[in-house]
Amino acid sequence: MRAVVVDRFGGPDELTLREAPVPAPGKGEVLVRVAVAGVNYIDVYMRNGSYAKSHTYQTPLPMTIGMEGGGTVAALGEGVQGFAPGERVAYCLARGSYAEYAVVPAWRLVNVPAGVPLEQATALMLQGLTAHYLSHSAFALGPGRSCLVHAAAGGVGQLLVQLAKACGATVLGTVGNADKAQIARARGCDHVILYRESDFREEVMRITGGKGVDVVYDSVGKDTIDRSLRSLKRRGLCVMYGASSGQVAGIAPLDLAEAGSVFFTRPHLADYTADAGEIDARAQALFALYASGKLAVALHDVLDLGAAAEAHRILESRGTRGKLLLRVQA
Repeated sequence: MRAVVVDRFGGPDELTLREAPVPAPGKGEVLVRVAVAGVNYIDVYMRNGSYAKSHTYQTPLPMTIGMEGGGTVAALGEGVQGFAPGERVAYCLARGSYAEYAVVPAWRLVNVPAGVPLEQATALMLQGLTAHYLSHSAFALGPGRSCLVHAAAGGVGQLLVQLAKACGATVLGTVGNADKAQIARARGCDHVILYRESDFREEVMRITGGKGVDVVYDSVGKDTIDRSLRSLKRRGLCVMYGASSGQVAGIAPLDLAEAGSVFFTRPHLADYTADAGEIDARAQALFALYASGKLAVALHDVLDLGAAAEAHRILESRGTRGKLLLRVQA
């Protein structure tokens, strides 16, 4: 089979397409014939070594990269129930999706309903589940609540804005240009801030009458974290779930106090998809919203598996306006 392999940590050029043996599913595992693979920042962090010391997302070299996929069941390992060969499935947080076949723990798989195309279902796994736990669990949004969503026109950002609005919250979003501002507004942002034209913290305070927002969802990291903390209400929460501008080395505890006795968390999706029940509940909620027309899933592009390095460059340039996918096989 074709697979994209990383032999050493580094830039996009370290992604190598080569032939590899088809893996065999073990006990409790399913062999998936991958049709599409999602491209996510977690792949970048695994490729460049940011997660080299992570126990949650291990990166043994050499490794077949990719943490999100959609396809059909090819074979079942010992003891697997609830799935049958040929069924459409999607998953995330099982490494190896940049390949024509991947072995996935059965408890991480979800069945894809007939009314949901496989590309959209795959796009709703890692990014969709992230947006769901951010808006429903890390901080439970609702009427009377306000949030700031960085990168509001990105893959997670567009989904998060829509889910936040569905919860009844007031949504402020940051974007890099006028085109992305139009996308953020179309997804439901009440206020859009062009961060290249104004200081987003000053704009948040202007919009909120000096109070700040209840929660900041920060996927940018190093360039924004200080101002994100100071964009909060007293005792507000900053959720940093990504670092597109670079990893944050540290936050001084006193800075949290000075920002208004605020709280800070840096979660992993894995801890909010801890078992099959939690994964299925979040995924089926997202699928139902999509099927009913209440959740738009924007695809930025679908590239060939051999263009994985190009896909990473596009993602790291912050040029995406939705989900990037790799077409693995028809």
